[in-house]
Amino acid sequence: MSAEERYDIVIVGGGPNGTTAAAYLAKCGLSVCVLEERYEAGGSCETIEPIAGARIYPHAMLMYSSPAPGFEQLELWKYGFRMSWSPFDLIKANSIGMATSEGLVPYAEKDMLGFAKLSGMLGQPPFITDLLRATFWCPPHPPEVEVNADTIPYMQEYKKHQPDVWSEEVLDMTMFDLMDEHLESDPFKTTLAFSAWASGAAGHWEGVAVPAFLSVILLLLPGRLSAPRGGLHGYFHAILRCAIDHGAVIRTCCPVDEIIVRNGRAVGVRLRDNAAIGEKTIWADKAVISGVDVKQTFNKLIGPQHLDRSFLQRVNDISLKGGSLLVSTFHTRKPIQWRPKFKAMEEIAMGPNKIPAGCVFPADSREIYFENVADVDSYKGNPTVPPERLIWFLTPSQAFDPTDCQHHHPKGHISAAFEVNFTPPEYHVDGPEAINKEKDKWNAYIRQAIGHAFEGLEDDNVIHHWSSTPLEAEFRNTGLIGGTWCGTRHCDDQLWTQRPIPEMARYRTPIDGLYHCNQTMGHPGALCLMAIPYNLMHILIEDGIAEPGDWWYPSPYYIPEQGKISAVPRNRVQV
Repeated sequence: MSAEERYDIVIVGGGPNGTTAAAYLAKCGLSVCVLEERYEAGGSCETIEPIAGARIYPHAMLMYSSPAPGFEQLELWKYGFRMSWSPFDLIKANSIGMATSEGLVPYAEKDMLGFAKLSGMLGQPPFITDLLRATFWCPPHPPEVEVNADTIPYMQEYKKHQPDVWSEEVLDMTMFDLMDEHLESDPFKTTLAFSAWASGAAGHWEGVAVPAFLSVILLLLPGRLSAPRGGLHGYFHAILRCAIDHGAVIRTCCPVDEIIVRNGRAVGVRLRDNAAIGEKTIWADKAVISGVDVKQTFNKLIGPQHLDRSFLQRVNDISLKGGSLLVSTFHTRKPIQWRPKFKAMEEIAMGPNKIPAGCVFPADSREIYFENVADVDSYKGNPTVPPERLIWFLTPSQAFDPTDCQHHHPKGHISAAFEVNFTPPEYHVDGPEAINKEKDKWNAYIRQAIGHAFEGLEDDNVIHHWSSTPLEAEFRNTGLIGGTWCGTRHCDDQLWTQRPIPEMARYRTPIDGLYHCNQTMGHPGALCLMAIPYNLMHILIEDGIAEPGDWWYPSPYYIPEQGKISAVPRNRVQV
């Protein structure tokens, strides 16, 4: 290795956002170095193998990104990614109903009609892909453009294709408000609201009704009533190969200690003393991009000496009231099974061992939902709801191939993952370690809660209960805050042109040459893979840093900032 390394771009963090940004930029012909603290890249797209032959997803496992332009622009099929489609029959699932304490409750006709209308399926032709891209895969408008019901991209899509949804009042609504206008059954509304809460937005947040609803629709494949197969780990393998193939250098075991700032400009990084490579300083000729969460980026990697005190205060005031996820996976001697009053759910179970399909339980009413919200957002402590009223989400087993090792093991059976919302560690009234100190107690509480719908979670049948607490998620993936990928609040005061704070909404920072691409920059909506790097590309083109080829196309809702280079190719007219 030379005494000094230089690249056009240095990226701090090799998670899905940092590595995708590297793939985009390397494809532009730039020299790129990605520095990852852990021994492997991937961030929360990881799998772990707690025992030989059992590979599970401790955090993010579902493919939320089927409309992403990056699949086409980066040609991920060349690098091994295959998105297949589950034979899961959504119409049959709908005929079975929703799981409540009393049993299965059928959907109303208005529920299905409203669901299809809000998701863009009823348009002629359906506009679900355009709607999702207009919500997540589009950069915020420049500051000189007023943001209102006529300029917000997803509102424009509704106005064009589904005008009976469009109204100025929608921008002040919660997801429940929106559903009350277009759906009928409270259990269905509760199911969707909790799915949103576990996916990146929430049913009770004001001003983000549409993004919250659409964060659930991201689980489906646009144009098909089916969940796209292909877990996040498989996606990440492809994006990593893509970045490397285009010349990006990926270095693991290389924690960054400092982003070097000279004369107000980011010029490189200094590695921590325990980094795996000898050279401790790596220079960036064009830009440094931080894939680390916004608070650590400025409090630890930059430091107060380079920043205005009021800016740092606004960063530290960013709310983490997004809720945290505690994820549980079970290894059992016999497969877990639905209790008799839920037996009809077995009709949509997957594989030879009939792995139970996804659901929310108990979806009785919004009252139960708000009891759970109160524990997380108001009391900020340990759960107080009785186990039978704890809402949990069973991730859809149909999102995986029946032969996936997540479902099979020579000595027992592996469940799909169960997710429960807990208080973010940073806000817990008894301190960040509170849940971990009594982890066995809360694991037992979760098993008791799930046991109201499932048989097979008794002590004599459970071989292992693998759980990942919010604090453990943060410890594993230091780019996460709030205990999950959606740990920051996404209300109307922190949405789009306000996220995470107004002067950083377009991924620029007060430090010249420093850009941000952590999930804390994102719109509501879970792991919208390749959304943040795609949006960031518009800004890097505006600033003259990236010059993509003919493979690039911008968001149709992109508006260039005055005095900047347009990200619309010269030979292409923006519609």
